[in-house]
Amino acid sequence: MKLIFTVACLAAGIYAQTSDPIVDLGYAQYRGTPNDTFGVTSFFGIRYAVSPTGARRWQPPQPIEYNNEYNTSAVIDATQQGPICIQSTPYWNITNTSSTPVQPGDEDCLLLDIQVPANPANDNLDVMVQIHGGGYVGGNAESYPGYALVNQSAGNIIYVSIQYRLGALGFLAGSEIRDNGVANAGLLDQRTALHWVQRHIHSFGGDPSKVTIMGGSAGGGAVLNQMILYGGVEDPPFRAVISERPWVQTYHNNSVLDMQFQELLAATSCADLACLRSISTDALNVGQQVALVNGYLNHPRLYGFGDYWYGPTVDGTHIRDFPSRELENGHFTKVPLLVDTEGYEGFLFSNQSQRTMADETTDLQIIFPYAKNSFFTRLYEVYPATAFNSTLFQRQSIYGDYIINCPTYYMASAVSDYGLPSYKLVFNAGTELHGATRPFLHNTNSSTINNATLALAMKDWYLSFALHQDPNAQSFSNASKPYWPQYNLPGSMNFTVMDVNYTMVGAVQDFWASGGCDFFRSHSSVVRN
Repeated sequence: MKLIFTVACLAAGIYAQTSDPIVDLGYAQYRGTPNDTFGVTSFFGIRYAVSPTGARRWQPPQPIEYNNEYNTSAVIDATQQGPICIQSTPYWNITNTSSTPVQPGDEDCLLLDIQVPANPANDNLDVMVQIHGGGYVGGNAESYPGYALVNQSAGNIIYVSIQYRLGALGFLAGSEIRDNGVANAGLLDQRTALHWVQRHIHSFGGDPSKVTIMGGSAGGGAVLNQMILYGGVEDPPFRAVISERPWVQTYHNNSVLDMQFQELLAATSCADLACLRSISTDALNVGQQVALVNGYLNHPRLYGFGDYWYGPTVDGTHIRDFPSRELENGHFTKVPLLVDTEGYEGFLFSNQSQRTMADETTDLQIIFPYAKNSFFTRLYEVYPATAFNSTLFQRQSIYGDYIINCPTYYMASAVSDYGLPSYKLVFNAGTELHGATRPFLHNTNSSTINNATLALAMKDWYLSFALHQDPNAQSFSNASKPYWPQYNLPGSMNFTVMDVNYTMVGAVQDFWASGGCDFFRSHSSVVRN
């Protein structure tokens, strides 16, 4: 553990919270900041890759060790959060549509934060790496802080949270991009950060062979994409994954991606990719937001309500096919899995003003532009209007299943089919909406959580899985919780999930291991995920 202190010396891998922690990575030194309240020392804004600006836009990230101007004898301040990546917002999610909002952020943002326990349990700690969510257009390293998890772990984990290029800067993928750069640059940023962790986490007292990657929403989708990257690899930079409410929006086809590219050219008054690489960060920031607005207002629309437009695509090299197909065909990295979903995943991404079946169908035709009449006929047979109180709830069920719930079924069943530990949870507590688990795992203020005991139990489960690949193996609190059985374990009740609500917490059958998800998977060429 290469930690140097100006006040106290490192002894037996444990350091005093009152010290001034400095970590020496060989190519650079960083000063962190202790937090006495949560028993954590944080290092903010550590660069893992070279600035992806100018000519490096839409190019693979370059590891920071091989291209920097650091003075190895100087100490870099890492006591404050670094700049976040440039954010953007799809038109349907803009509160004030009378103006085009320009979101904050910096293009030079390939940074990560690290939180180390003040009193580590040993010199080779387990590591949890958080890939933040935000629809691939928003979020940052502190969107899902690790203070609560590190604090409850009794010194057993180090928590790393990473940033990656977002929106057009991370996921522009037209043919010109693919010919003169890379698609899915944001996913490659994530993989580069994971490799940085492999090279350097030992300097913080972490064990690179004991890394669990986790993420919620787009972060959960990113975890899935890391599993299928390159068709799955045998020696990944992680040994287990936690995918929360995995956001797996449509992987748009090449014609849509080319239109997306053209919209950005028009919004920036550029003629080609060379121009896009030469304009200022501010001009590119404004342009991607204008393109998001125009793409939604076009006739016909280029993306629908609930779609963030920018996101992972099938490029044939890094992402070789839709996730549902890659999982079904065994083209993924085989590691233990914990996956979860909430009760009403599609509600926040459904147009609340829709009242008729005709409106719903028109809306879904934008989401599924290649669907024929037979697709909608069968869709409404699987999701009959008589089963719902309104078209809003019918639409939210369809959308929530297609984009989140069904991917959890595909993931859990694929991993279990290969004989690996697979655990699935359905969260019907809190708001029960997309993101409901977030405060139970990440909030440090108990007054913001409506059931503190449940929050302790949830953190126990997720920590135990990270340490042992089994949520039942270790408890860090006095919270009572039932045994969580593996998903589709031979000889047991098939497709068993842990159902969490306020009246009962226990094992039930997976509701989504049935008609709706089988329908969507059989129409992967239409739903494209």
